[in-house]
Amino acid sequence: MTRQADNISINDPWVVATKYWHQLDDGRIQCDLCPRFCKLKEGQRGLCFVRACIEGQIVLTTYGRSSGYCVDPIEKKPLNHFLPGTPVLSFGTAGCNLACKFCQNWDISKSREMDTLADHAEPETIALAAEKLGCRSVAYTYNDPVIFHEYAIDVASACRERGIRSVAVTAGYITAEPRTEFYRHMDAANVDLKGFTEDFYHKLTGGHLQPVLDTLKYIRHETDVWLELTTLLIPGQNDSDEELNEMTQWVVKNLGPDVPMHFTAFHPDYKMMDVPPTPPATLYRARRIALDNGVRYAYTGNIHDEKGGSTWCHHCGKLLIGRRGYDLTHWGLTPAGACESCGTACAGVFEAEPGSWGSRYQSVRLSDFRAAST
Repeated sequence: MTRQADNISINDPWVVATKYWHQLDDGRIQCDLCPRFCKLKEGQRGLCFVRACIEGQIVLTTYGRSSGYCVDPIEKKPLNHFLPGTPVLSFGTAGCNLACKFCQNWDISKSREMDTLADHAEPETIALAAEKLGCRSVAYTYNDPVIFHEYAIDVASACRERGIRSVAVTAGYITAEPRTEFYRHMDAANVDLKGFTEDFYHKLTGGHLQPVLDTLKYIRHETDVWLELTTLLIPGQNDSDEELNEMTQWVVKNLGPDVPMHFTAFHPDYKMMDVPPTPPATLYRARRIALDNGVRYAYTGNIHDEKGGSTWCHHCGKLLIGRRGYDLTHWGLTPAGACESCGTACAGVFEAEPGSWGSRYQSVRLSDFRAAST
């Protein structure tokens, strides 16, 4: 699917050159960032909407522009084993390189209006804002950071200079070479493993399963990026015992038992308004299947479930991190990140003490920090 890149000039300040593309024999330009491999004529946009063919090259048309910024809990990404209880500065842009019929952020990820990008900031401004706001990390979220690859990397570099970590919330739909460059700059990732059949990916996301599995194996085995997985369970689509068994067994075999899995509840949205919400029993069942198959940390999300939202020692069964929603209610880890009861290490990235941000949400205007960064 392509669209015209109306009123975009190579000289616009939010347009930057990219490097993952090549020219085809028929004169079109192929974008090589993700497995869609959009083939564009002059003036056309790719399916992601934010990458376009301008003056014979692929450019990013949203550099420095965002759909908004806020400070919220790291657990909301969701990441339960990465700096628990700390605040994270979160932002996204517009567009997406998948076409999920069940998208829960469709107003942002499926936006075709550039005025959705209400705020703008240079990378150094975002890093400064995170530091001043007391955030331990910045999250690239709401839509997929893969499609604003160049901007995300520049922001991550600026953050690293200030000791701020970077979190990618992504569907993992990216090709090998840009994937290597991208994750070199990330510290943690939550990857949406949307289902575990090619049929599901093809019909409901417009993508393919194997590239996502390749990304997961790459992150887990070839980087130091902390990895957690999320699967939105949709009634009748990806919630069968058979599929959940295959998925969780694959995770343990290929990624290891220490990669946390989050099973979250679907609510009717976008192009799937006729599908009912996920019953809590489905999430309980998915969590039990994961644990039975050797996943050490399995969680439920988008429902009230303190047991399924808390972290338990996989060796002795004692509570390690109690959660009520996004609020921490118990901390049973030693300063070294081990169970206080039996001494077994808990996989993750922990500090000696948990954060205390809780479930707060704080909207942020980057203009408040812009002058100080220049």
